[in-house]
Amino acid sequence: MGAGHTHSDADARISRMISAAVLLAGFFAVELSTALLIGSIALLADAGHLLTDLAAAFMGLAALILARRGSSSPRRTYGWHRAEVFTAVANAVLLIGIAAFILYEAVQRFDNAPAIPGIPMIVVALGGLATNTAVALLLRSHSTSSLAVKGAYMEVVADTVGSIGVLIAGLVTVTTHWPYADVVVAVFVALWVLPRAISLAGSALRILSESSPSHIDVDELRAALRAVDGVTDVHDLHVWTLVPGKDMATAHLTSRGDATRVLDDARAVLAARGLQHATVQVEPPGGVGDCSASW
Repeated sequence: MGAGHTHSDADARISRMISAAVLLAGFFAVELSTALLIGSIALLADAGHLLTDLAAAFMGLAALILARRGSSSPRRTYGWHRAEVFTAVANAVLLIGIAAFILYEAVQRFDNAPAIPGIPMIVVALGGLATNTAVALLLRSHSTSSLAVKGAYMEVVADTVGSIGVLIAGLVTVTTHWPYADVVVAVFVALWVLPRAISLAGSALRILSESSPSHIDVDELRAALRAVDGVTDVHDLHVWTLVPGKDMATAHLTSRGDATRVLDDARAVLAARGLQHATVQVEPPGGVGDCSASW
């Protein structure tokens, strides 16, 4: 039942990512065309962010399909699960680059902001809100279990805020004819994107560097394993994340007690902390010669 449930979840993620990509591609064409036609840098900023949403959807979709297929190669025993993580890094880099470009262009306009028609901005912003809301609802339920989906979801949520900013800029332009509303919103969108891109990159790089999961206290885990009846020492304890939702662990336990009972108790300790994917080796005293190298 576990394997079927996993495949069902993967199929649902893929289906929702396809729907999200179709919606984003259609609106991106509309927003980019309007931005170039009226010369709005705020719309261009939002279109640039929307492009990263679209890239996130397509790259995330590719990552999910690869992970779903798995691998029969003995050289790739974890399959393609890490493809999601590499996708998240690429999305973050793309986001940071576009945000930097928009900030540069906005600074160039501060000296002489051109007049931008507000009505097209308002119409496109409303369309953006509707599209982003629909896509966010599609992806939200799977954003906690997949880094690829999380990356796409975060970008769509951030772009929703950008659409609100463009809407405000359009309303200000129509009611006051203030030429800098477009530039100010462009800067706001860029600054809104940057910390989220950095956070996404940090999450992905933490996994790639095989750091211990932030919710696992490794010292506490070591103490809990050492407290297992019969265990005299814990060494070569490693905890890392393969992909979000799948934490892994290995541990070597030196024990004077019954190995089977110690193994069962140690597995229970690990499982209680969400570490069901764990490899535990129980060794007799003095049987650690092959594990003396430090990591």
